[in-house]
Order: sequence, then structure tokens, then C-alpha cells
Amino acid sequence: MNLGLSTTLHTSFDDAVARTRAALSEQGFGVLTEIDVRATLKAKLDANMEDYLILGACNPPLAHEAVGVDRQIGLLLPCNVVVRRNPDSDAEVIVEAMNPQLLVQVTDEPALQPVATRAATKLQAAIDSLGASNHSL
Repeated sequence: MNLGLSTTLHTSFDDAVARTRAALSEQGFGVLTEIDVRATLKAKLDANMEDYLILGACNPPLAHEAVGVDRQIGLLLPCNVVVRRNPDSDAEVIVEAMNPQLLVQVTDEPALQPVATRAATKLQAAIDSLGASNHSL
């Protein structure tokens, strides 16, 4: 099983972030958290790296259903979506979303399967919409 669902965009980092937020919103996800890994590593370790942003995406109805099945599922929520510049190519930005099927695999809770399937379908649609509108700036 793949850890993530992904696409590669040929655009600016800021455009990729904006498009990712919009694509998630269209599928009912809000962004609850944002971690700028590049800025954090620079501030804490004086380490340099490429643009790397982690968005904590949540679809409230799906999260509610998942927590209703297993209260500990909150340890695996929200779904992480990473927007990162390809370290080997300044012209490419990679967008990756956590594969929700991992929720079922990690918990070994079959009742989470329908929720994970719906979440995976929505996240895949968001990723696919980014690839369908891929363009250079």
C-alpha cells in the first residue's frame, strides 16, 4: 500500500499551495493546521532545505464518523497533505496526501473501511484536479 496519493506540478510553490487549498476545499476539507518545515528547521537548527509545507486537512463529517468508530483515531487525524518543492528540480512542486487506507491498516478496525474509502476518494479527486489543471507560471 502506498503511503500517499500524489501529483507533480510545474508551477510556483505559492501557486501550488493556493491550488491545493482550493482543491481540498472543493472536496469538503478544511485546513486546520499548517507547518512550514523549511522555516522551522531554519529557525531551530539553522538548516536549509527546499520549500516544504504540511497542511493538516480535515473533512468534518468523515472525521466525526471515524471518531465514532474508534476514539483513538484522533491520533491519526487530520489527514496530512504535503506541498514540497522537488529538491532535484526547482521547476517541480510535489503535492502528496496521506492515503486514508492507512487508518484501517494501522488500527485493524474493519468498521473504518467505509470512512477511509470515502476519504481516499475525496483526497484522490483533489489530487487529480491539481494534475488536470497543471500549468507553468
